[in-house]
Amino acid sequence: MSLRASIDVATTRPQVDIADIFRLYGREYQRRYGLSDQQARVIQHISTCRTAALGGYKAQCDTCGKLQIAYCSCRDRHCPKCGAWERAQWLAQQERLLLPTHYFHVVFTTDHAINVLVAAGNDLVIYDLLFQAAMETLKEYGQREWGGELGITAVLHTWGQQLPRHIHLHTLVTGGALGQTAAGRPRWQASSPTYLFDIVAVAATFRDKFCAGLLALYGAGKLVLRQAAADLDVPALVAAMQAKRWEVYARPARCQETDGGAEKVLDYFGRYVNRVAIANYRIEGRQVSFRYYDNADGGAEKVLTLDAVEFIRRFLQHVLPKSYMRIRHYGLHHNRKRAALAQARRLLVGAAEPPRPAALALTGWLTEILGHDPHRCPFCGEGYMVSVGEFGPVEGWRAIGLRSLGLPWRGRVVA
Repeated sequence: MSLRASIDVATTRPQVDIADIFRLYGREYQRRYGLSDQQARVIQHISTCRTAALGGYKAQCDTCGKLQIAYCSCRDRHCPKCGAWERAQWLAQQERLLLPTHYFHVVFTTDHAINVLVAAGNDLVIYDLLFQAAMETLKEYGQREWGGELGITAVLHTWGQQLPRHIHLHTLVTGGALGQTAAGRPRWQASSPTYLFDIVAVAATFRDKFCAGLLALYGAGKLVLRQAAADLDVPALVAAMQAKRWEVYARPARCQETDGGAEKVLDYFGRYVNRVAIANYRIEGRQVSFRYYDNADGGAEKVLTLDAVEFIRRFLQHVLPKSYMRIRHYGLHHNRKRAALAQARRLLVGAAEPPRPAALALTGWLTEILGHDPHRCPFCGEGYMVSVGEFGPVEGWRAIGLRSLGLPWRGRVVA
């Protein structure tokens, strides 16, 4: 399956979405917990997404003349209704990045003891430290085990299946490295398809680098110690973390349900390029229920029900610092290593450039996702909808009042 076709896109609107939860219970949450500026922006964006508060555009059938009105998206990367097209474009670009070799999916997990520091306002420095410690570890073992430079794509996740704070890094790593022969000629040293590194040693090295980095941040006065962390003994916390065995695992790149290889892992990464992980949900009274997969029970699908304010608290834990880069490329995958990437590809298959995929066009992608031409008139089925104008935010129409006015969230159809 093509990466561009495999994006998880909802084509029907759920009865209840996160915007409804924010509108109904957002103020209660704010009174109880308060909001950072970034969290407040995210709530505002999601609450007004695809409503008259953001304006919209009009289209008219060139055959029957009927009008259709749709509202603009907020385009916030945390919004569950936005970002599908951007994710499809990102995945299409990654098709040209992958080398024609086997890959490994390597996951670096932190100790949950750092959660109190993240909650105190140290999210940015700790996320950066996670990337730094993991990448230094991978580069060190790439040289030690395979005598060269790996290709690495990394994506930050901050949540678990039930939306608790669970900070970890997913990486896609080449099964081999680009190095040199004794004569100085470039060579590709492949790993076994089932073995990349001694993962126990990797986990210990990653743990030690992360803990050393955390102590350095503390010594430099770069950690905020407030709220629950106000009286925290950071050196003692680090010593306790370093005494534990940390979890890092590596497996040949495939998803549990398929042997799709590196492409399927990138597809998995792409689901969260612009969103927080959350399945379908519903509201019953002030209870919010959503689906999740219980890894402790063999990945069984289950339903968790939370108080609405607790659901908001869990969701907002995963709002990223403004402009923070969740996905990064290193080694042969880095933009500055295009020449080295071409050299590796030449050694593997004798060609420096991969076959060029067809350009990704919005109309063709929507047709593949929806199963029909998105411009075809939904009324007569013969004509095509043609844009006839745009309009700005409608003054006085708060998103919370749209439903009482009888306007559906995805757009109003006018006969």
